[in-house]
Amino acid sequence: MNKQPSFLKHYGTSLILLGGVSAGCVLGLIFKERSVVFKPFGDIFLNLLFTIVVPLVFFSLSSTVATMSDLKRLSRILMWMMIVFIATGIIACFLMIVAVRIFPPAEGVTIALPVHVDLQSQNIGDTIIKAFTVSDFVDLFSKKNMLAMIIFSLLLGIVASGTGPKARPFVDFLVAGNHVMEKMIAYIMLYAPIGLGAYFAYLVGVFGPQLLGTYLRAVELYYPVAFFYFFFAFTVYAYMAGGMNGIRIFWKNIAPVALISWGTGSSIASIPANMEAAKRIGIPQDLREVIIPIGGATLHLEGSCLSAILKIALLFGLFHMPFNTPATIATAIGIALLSGTVMSGIPGGGFLGELLIVTMYGFPVQALAIISMIGTLVDPPATMVNATGDNICCMLTARILNGKYWMSYCEHAQQG
Repeated sequence: MNKQPSFLKHYGTSLILLGGVSAGCVLGLIFKERSVVFKPFGDIFLNLLFTIVVPLVFFSLSSTVATMSDLKRLSRILMWMMIVFIATGIIACFLMIVAVRIFPPAEGVTIALPVHVDLQSQNIGDTIIKAFTVSDFVDLFSKKNMLAMIIFSLLLGIVASGTGPKARPFVDFLVAGNHVMEKMIAYIMLYAPIGLGAYFAYLVGVFGPQLLGTYLRAVELYYPVAFFYFFFAFTVYAYMAGGMNGIRIFWKNIAPVALISWGTGSSIASIPANMEAAKRIGIPQDLREVIIPIGGATLHLEGSCLSAILKIALLFGLFHMPFNTPATIATAIGIALLSGTVMSGIPGGGFLGELLIVTMYGFPVQALAIISMIGTLVDPPATMVNATGDNICCMLTARILNGKYWMSYCEHAQQG
């Protein structure tokens, strides 16, 4: 029987990607400055990603919202779900901000990238207007206006959902478009080992092996912070949701979800186990069947918020820009939340958040290749935090909507 080994099934994609990047790094060390010949092959991959990101995010968000029901109970669930998602995401961001202030991920690293990045003094009002709106419809579909496009996609989905049966063909179009874009990104990702490998050959050969030291420092920072958040923050949240019994029953049932999400690198792959764990915990059916699929697929990624702040701080350090002003930190938190929202729950989906970081701050394309490796290296703990966090948010939402004693309504969940 030629059954694929479990290890390769779960880690195959990451291993191939890491293999391509590692091969690129070796080629860069061998060929040094001559590695510039590999750059066009990397540029092809980056250009494909930049081309697909706008339609992918548009169809993903608009189709998800358009297919939602408008029942009153569902509206309340969605409202409190989003509040809990945002609140826990902000807490995760602040934790990583403290960590990168204490342990700067780019400290001692100098990479003379030949591009000047000017993010300085702009009028706050103009910046907000340009970030959230555009003056012409065609400008929406540009990676330079990602925030405006995201807001438009959400509004379009809400209107399509509220229009009723007459909008059914349009909603079907949005759903079909989402499936097509997901398939297209899957095809593009087949080229990722070659494209990223070529770009890393160029980066390492031209800018030096100090890049590798940056990654080691970033990984040494991310893993402890992610595990601290996983054990400490989730214990606090479980206590807020259900007291000591909430802590006990959460940790009793969450291990399968943590292991599956770590092994597969996919929040979507963890949804069935997460739904079963939520049922055993005693989370009401309507809550768990709304929150876990939405959170697991795209909207709730605390681990990704942690990594987004790390990536932003790393780029600020590499480009010698201060990461300490209130405006800079507030912007970073906003971008981290948005990058977590547009990421899909499939392996490799972190590229979308990285694209958002690079395009929103106006970093050069080299920045995408630099932070993409961070996403690959921190993916296991990030996905674990993402997936298990959906269950915690279910518990917190149940506490808000069903009252202090919500767990007593499902006493059978406390058995066995």
